[in-house]
Amino acid sequence: MAEDKNDATKKGETITYIALGVGSAIMAIGIIMYFLHIEFAGIMYLDLVVIGLSVALALPGIYDFTYMRKIKKVEERLPDFLRDLAEAGRFGMTLAEAIVVASSGRYGALSDEIKRMAAKIQWGVPVNQALEDFTRRVNTPLVNRMVAIIIKANQAGGNVADVLSMVAHAARETQLMEKERAIEMSTYGFVLVTSFFVFLATIIILNTSFLPQMAKAGKAVEESLSHLAMPNVPVKIAYENIPTIKFMFVLATIMHGVGDGIMMGILRDGRIKGGMLYGFALLLSGYMILRITGAV
Repeated sequence: MAEDKNDATKKGETITYIALGVGSAIMAIGIIMYFLHIEFAGIMYLDLVVIGLSVALALPGIYDFTYMRKIKKVEERLPDFLRDLAEAGRFGMTLAEAIVVASSGRYGALSDEIKRMAAKIQWGVPVNQALEDFTRRVNTPLVNRMVAIIIKANQAGGNVADVLSMVAHAARETQLMEKERAIEMSTYGFVLVTSFFVFLATIIILNTSFLPQMAKAGKAVEESLSHLAMPNVPVKIAYENIPTIKFMFVLATIMHGVGDGIMMGILRDGRIKGGMLYGFALLLSGYMILRITGAV
């Protein structure tokens, strides 16, 4: 990774703040359009609210997705790197020498980080400091935990090669457990997506078929009673509330999509930001389907 921890964090926070600011401004315009009863070029106030919410979700979600994908690629080759360090240690190399030798190997996305460490060691930086700099740049629980063990073992002295072998094995086992967990959680993600689209289909049927028929029936009953000069008969369908009900259904769809998407991210890796992209996808697809079918 070319960025250190602080740069990556600041960049993510900046993108999040910009997205929230732009999204909030767009949503505010939509709310103003609602109160002023304005519609411009076929664009409804709800369109702008959804667009603003999409911006607030999409920009941080895309950045987080791309950044975490890079981190995962670095982590994938970490066990191989640690195993090679252990083998070099068994041939009598120190940890610093092993890292310099390993820097000529191929470890995918991890290669650049290894070369950084090797260059620092060759410039005279202590190996423990080079490893700490590596953890600050990558900054994932797996890397932090593994490297902390290596630093402690190197400080204590003794046979670091055995420690490296155990750490490499533990890193591989951790990755396998994470993959198994992701596969298991994908089932729950599928259930959430399915429930969202079933809910969406229900809303479409209600808003396009059932509620319009209720409005017609309410008007027919009211007209019949007025012709019979019986205005106080307690048989009435409150069809004037149907637009409010349709709006509440659309609002529920928006909340359902965003909530399900964020829940998918939490189930997958325990992070809210990890679900922003899913929330954006469900929100946008659900609202577009409502618009196309005329349910809005």
